[in-house]
Amino acid sequence: MYKPALSAKKMNEIIESTIDAIEKGKNEIFEIAESARNECKSLEKELEHIKLKAIHIIDEVDSLEILEKRSRVKLAMVSKNFKEFTEEDIKIAYEEANALKVKIVLKRQEEKDLIKQRSDLEKRLKASYEVVKRAENLVSQVGVAMGYLSGNLKGISEQLEGIQQKEAVGIKVIKAQEEERQRVAREIHDGPAQSMANVVIKAEICEKLFDRDMEKAKHELTELKNIVRGSLKDVRKIIYDLRPMSLDDLGLVPTVQRFIINFEEETKVDVDFSVNIENEGINSITQLSVFRIIQESLNNIRKYAKASTVIIKLEMIHERINLLIVDDGIGFDAQRKLSSNKREGGFGLFIMKERVELLKGKIDIKSNTGKGTRIKVTIPLKSREEQ
Repeated sequence: MYKPALSAKKMNEIIESTIDAIEKGKNEIFEIAESARNECKSLEKELEHIKLKAIHIIDEVDSLEILEKRSRVKLAMVSKNFKEFTEEDIKIAYEEANALKVKIVLKRQEEKDLIKQRSDLEKRLKASYEVVKRAENLVSQVGVAMGYLSGNLKGISEQLEGIQQKEAVGIKVIKAQEEERQRVAREIHDGPAQSMANVVIKAEICEKLFDRDMEKAKHELTELKNIVRGSLKDVRKIIYDLRPMSLDDLGLVPTVQRFIINFEEETKVDVDFSVNIENEGINSITQLSVFRIIQESLNNIRKYAKASTVIIKLEMIHERINLLIVDDGIGFDAQRKLSSNKREGGFGLFIMKERVELLKGKIDIKSNTGKGTRIKVTIPLKSREEQ
């Protein structure tokens, strides 16, 4: 007898239940990661304190050894010239030498104990770092699973041509989204979030100082103002990384020029940027893609290439945008990076390749270890009717 398949509604209910369960697990993993981060900070402070204490003990041992050596010399002299010194003098010299010897033994034991504590703390800190790393990876993987379930499988009853290819692209896009979200979350956690916490503390200090010490209160307010300015700068940087507003206001070329200027100031790498292009006729998606390719390339150069010069050529010829990026860095095995697991370091290159292919363009990445890198991109421009 024929049994009907599960309805799309029922499938979606099952998936939503699964998503809820995964969401709870993701929150728990996030709490574990946050707890591990806090433990890392606590262990770092404790380790720094132990290191300073150990340095102090070592200095004390060195000083005591000098004093102990002098006391032994004095004891030898007193013992040798017993006619010139009384029995009491000899006794005092012996007791001083013995006391210093005991102190040295105790301090050396204290030094050993501190070294052991430092070693134990370093092991605990390493383990905590590992927990944070694993928790972040789990959060990212769970996010991918959730995105896949909530996005790609909700319409599971609708069969589409080439569904395997679409699912693969969907997973890749979700991975990129999760990595970007994780990066932004980390930047906000380490930047503006910390600054806002400092603002609250400084505000409370100012509140208490207003009636006691107005000059100190003014000083704290000045520091508070500097913290807010720094936080605002961090927020603007995060916004710029997400979507540079100048791309909409000024266009592609000024946005790229501004990014290159900042890149040169931060890295001291010389960038030769030549351009022969007009913003008119280039749709916003193409402009954003070209900017992201340049941004990703320069970020890779900043992190890995150890280059001294970079050449970027951007031109529009025969309804096509041509982009060339060349650096004189240490290079890499391009074929292995593009074909390997994206977690091994080739994910940025893979996303660049996906961007170009989605715009029906071509990208050619050539690089060998020790011979620099050359990236050539060609993107066809759509007609106004297609846009």
